[in-house]
Amino acid sequence: MSNRIAPTRTEIFEARLKKRYAAEKRFKMLGLGAVAFSIAVLLFLLVTMTLNGIGGFQRVELRIPIDFTQAGLSVDRNALEQPGALQTLEAQGLPSVVDYFAQEALGEEAAAELGRQAWRDVARAIVADPDILRQDVTFSLPASADLASGYEGEGSAESQVLANRLYEAGLISKNFDPGFLSRADATNPQQVGIWGALKGSILTMVVTLLLAFPIGVLAAIYLEEYAPKNRWTDLIEVSINNLAAVPSIIFGLLGLAVFLWLFPSYRSAPLIGGMTLALMTMPVIVISGRNAIKAVPPSIRDGALAVGASPVQVAFHHVLPLALPGILTGTIIGMARALGETAPLLLIGMRAFVATPPDGFTSPATVLPVQIFLWSDEIDRGFVERTSAAIIVLLLFLLVMNGLAIYLRNKFEKKW
Repeated sequence: MSNRIAPTRTEIFEARLKKRYAAEKRFKMLGLGAVAFSIAVLLFLLVTMTLNGIGGFQRVELRIPIDFTQAGLSVDRNALEQPGALQTLEAQGLPSVVDYFAQEALGEEAAAELGRQAWRDVARAIVADPDILRQDVTFSLPASADLASGYEGEGSAESQVLANRLYEAGLISKNFDPGFLSRADATNPQQVGIWGALKGSILTMVVTLLLAFPIGVLAAIYLEEYAPKNRWTDLIEVSINNLAAVPSIIFGLLGLAVFLWLFPSYRSAPLIGGMTLALMTMPVIVISGRNAIKAVPPSIRDGALAVGASPVQVAFHHVLPLALPGILTGTIIGMARALGETAPLLLIGMRAFVATPPDGFTSPATVLPVQIFLWSDEIDRGFVERTSAAIIVLLLFLLVMNGLAIYLRNKFEKKW
């Protein structure tokens, strides 16, 4: 009788092993392909937005020298330090002075293509430095939308010819527009700014965070640590899970029916917008908060109770700090979703044309997503470029907000 042991790696075994390795390799390649495709789409979006948005941070400007020694303006320096300094300069005839020197430098035809509110740029320069009133200064002032289109090779043939003539004379150019980040909305794409919408978004997000975060965290602690397990708590849990999946426009209808009914004079205010978005964000924070609290080991609770801590001290001194990084993760997701929402804010009136940045939480305002939506409906090329620039600002704001939240989350993780 032979003592030879039968081989364990038969041909059938080798074939199955080879087939399994091949399947794992295919799965790995599919995973890498999915990641590469996602990265490619993201890069395509970022590159496209950046290339289109570069022009949005610029504007077409006309060079106009103004000799204020010959302008005849007599403005008290103390008046320039008052809130109504621009109105004072307007009453002194600054718009007429700008028009006169524009005709002297450009000619009557080209001077007519100067932006109607271009004198405000001169007024702001005077307010910043009153000594300008005793100098001969050359300003770069915004051109009209028609002349700007002609400079870009679009628009009417007359505007293109005029733009080419001014370009050859060195009187027109496209320059970086720092005022885009400090002005509010306007009807002329040459004079629009994003600061009004950006400030409105900041104020709205502050209200949303101040309402949604503490209420959501407290609700999560109660449901996970104190609430009895019965039909009522089961109903509440199901309701919260369903609310997290409700379309955002439903929350807009709720804000329209409740908050604007209670505060009718605060229509389109960041306060109402923040309260509406807080309703939408709270379910996400509650769900993530409960999962984070549930992940805290029971030994932490038992150890705290063993040394004499009360149930409230266990929840707030031991469980909550350990669960806070997970809660902040859910907060990041909820706030990022709220920042990009448009539909609920449209319903409560935050699509109004607001030419000045909001002064506070109860002032009329708009937000970045709504501003982008409104500009995207415009047919002027200038608004198309401004829309791309506004999208870049929105993405940067989102990155800054998420970066701050991630920093806080990591800080608490290192602490514990």
